[in-house]
Amino acid sequence: DDFQWTAATIVQSVVVFCLAGCAEILGGWLVWAAVRGDSSTTGKKPWWYALVGSVVLVIYGFIPCLQPTDSFGRIYAAYGGFFIVLSFLFGWALDGDKPDLGDVIGGSIALAGVFVVMFWPR
Repeated sequence: DDFQWTAATIVQSVVVFCLAGCAEILGGWLVWAAVRGDSSTTGKKPWWYALVGSVVLVIYGFIPCLQPTDSFGRIYAAYGGFFIVLSFLFGWALDGDKPDLGDVIGGSIALAGVFVVMFWPR
């Protein structure tokens, strides 16, 4: 693999990770809210939340293909770190579940792992 990281490909990669995380988490939350309900007093959301969430999850499946490198396993492994942090942030925004110190430390460790996996000299 002759791929080399540049400032542009780093920005592209981070943006794609964030887009993928938003799609996966929002799609998953929409399905969750319809099937299990949210943590507020409103209970379950209408059935069409699950339908919209399912469509968003299908779209999510294509987003990682926009990554600048072809290393499928490495991309998905690194995406996991972004997913962890974005899950905490969306849980806070959508359900009011504020991350605690352990969440912040764990998320930071996960992001450190992302940078090791993605940018380790090869």
